Amino acid sequence: MSLPDIPCLTNPSHSYKIHRFHPPPSDQPALPLYIPPCLANPPHRLHPPNHDQPLRIQIEGPLLAIQKILPEVSWHVPNHFSDFPMPGGPKLAELAFRTLYGRDVRPDVSRDIVVRDEYRGWLIEARPVVYVQLSRRILHLATKSTNVRIPSHLRMIDYYGVTFDHLVPTDDTNPEVLQINIVEIEDDDGAYANKYNPFGIDPTEYSGKKVLAVPRCCQKRKGTTDRQRVNDAVNSRGKEDSE
Repeated sequence: MSLPDIPCLTNPSHSYKIHRFHPPPSDQPALPLYIPPCLANPPHRLHPPNHDQPLRIQIEGPLLAIQKILPEVSWHVPNHFSDFPMPGGPKLAELAFRTLYGRDVRPDVSRDIVVRDEYRGWLIEARPVVYVQLSRRILHLATKSTNVRIPSHLRMIDYYGVTFDHLVPTDDTNPEVLQINIVEIEDDDGAYANKYNPFGIDPTEYSGKKVLAVPRCCQKRKGTTDRQRVNDAVNSRGKEDSE
């Protein structure tokens, strides 16, 4: 069965063939990930974070933007229950780490970076009705058996996030959390970025040059539930892994 065009959820002029949600790795040069200085006065104490402070960091965003900073990574999902994390998860975590702390991960330092969780935004709603119904049936069956093979046209994500720890003790179930959102600017000429961020964003400063990532302290959203949400997800995955 050939894959039909899929209308984009946010931009009607786009389609699956334009978005290419899980293309093969590209040989295009990677754009740098850019986290601007804190806008708050005084700056938020986690932006930038202290190098020696235990911290849990979640960075997430549209796959369109993530592909630009990690073009060598394939985001094709073999099935809904593939191994954790996806191959690109640690790479995104390490890139965010280098951008935040200005150095590489120290392999000789215990728990300098530990990937704890990931989020996959499944592109199911964009399928025609027949595929949406089929996907729900498959997901229901897959909860009964991990041997269920999921059709390739349902293995699509358009959003991804990874959560990683820096120096967080293994028994700390509620560490401080820094939430960072990667922003796609080229797709809509900065419309979304300017709507949800309190500072002006000029698309010409980013298009083809760098990819913007904004910590919660510099967004319009307050993020009052970030710590509980992120830690609950990590703790839940920890319980699943131990069962």
